[in-house]
Amino acid sequence: MAKITLSNLAHSYLPDPQSEDDFALKEMTHDWRDGEAYALLGSSGCGKTTLLNIISGLLRPSHGRVLFDGRDVTDHPTAERNIAQVFQFPVVYDTMTVRENLAFPLKNRGLPAPEIARRVQKVGDMIGMEAVLDRKARGLTADAKQKISLGRGMVREDVNALLFDEPLTVIDPHMKWELRTQLKKLHHDFGHTMIYVTHDQTEALTFADKVVVMYDGRVVQIGTPQELFERPAHTFVGYFIGSPGMNLFDARIDGTKAQIGGTRFDLGTTYPLGGGRVKIGVRPEYIRLSDTGLPARVKRVEDVGRHKIVRLEMDGAEVNAIADESGTVPDGGTHVQFVEGGVNVYENDWRVAARRETEAAA
Repeated sequence: MAKITLSNLAHSYLPDPQSEDDFALKEMTHDWRDGEAYALLGSSGCGKTTLLNIISGLLRPSHGRVLFDGRDVTDHPTAERNIAQVFQFPVVYDTMTVRENLAFPLKNRGLPAPEIARRVQKVGDMIGMEAVLDRKARGLTADAKQKISLGRGMVREDVNALLFDEPLTVIDPHMKWELRTQLKKLHHDFGHTMIYVTHDQTEALTFADKVVVMYDGRVVQIGTPQELFERPAHTFVGYFIGSPGMNLFDARIDGTKAQIGGTRFDLGTTYPLGGGRVKIGVRPEYIRLSDTGLPARVKRVEDVGRHKIVRLEMDGAEVNAIADESGTVPDGGTHVQFVEGGVNVYENDWRVAARRETEAAA
């Protein structure tokens, strides 16, 4: 296991990058704690796999350093970093049996045969392949082969880190849930540092202790699922996390008063703004239908069983609210109000802490 430090890290695939836009990864400095499970979350093309490949040693960064427990491994090949990596598509040896595939990394490290047999049997049970351990990998389905790949990553107990690059893409939905559960159990039992790349927020939020959200080559927030939900540090985090995501309103703020469209309301505190573009973010869970407040029009209601998603129009923009399953939703015109504590203020897409938050932190 290892603490992973990314120090002034940046990467460009161009030979002579001239501006920040030329970098697939913008400069970042982060410590990833020893023994924690992280999910790298973001949309396609945001830099997740690039960052994972830099950590694993498959790619050397253009700038900065990678350190494992304070030791600079930037120029070390993958084999010297003592990591296990599982890729999006299965990598198996077709001529070997499932058992031989799982045992391969252990044999390479010279472990005694009884220990190899014990670990292979344990992992075979974990991935649900104990009945086919002696079957050749050739001819197995894609999801079965991917389970072998996962098993090869899980079979080692001495690794600095386990890295997963969207490993459940080819796995059927029911098995995805089971394998995520097994990965969490593996982390609980052995305390490996784990980094799991995904664009699926459900995978990220159910797997990780901390979620690392990436956008346009940047890490925009590292936090627990609750932190990402309650206090998104960037408008992208608010939009990307949650279903539906956070509502964002163009706003003007003057002291403790805010204005959206033609309606003013009290925020209850002030925000240290610098004159940039201001938005107010409110999750659907914190919007209430009311007789007073911001005027809105109900367009449709979607009953999803546990609650209702109310689609509204406010000032020409679509707004989402979540109502109780038992609640009634009026047709047509209504108003909305924001639940106290559920409002976030953003300037140029970055969250601005309220004065009272700043005072509490001090």
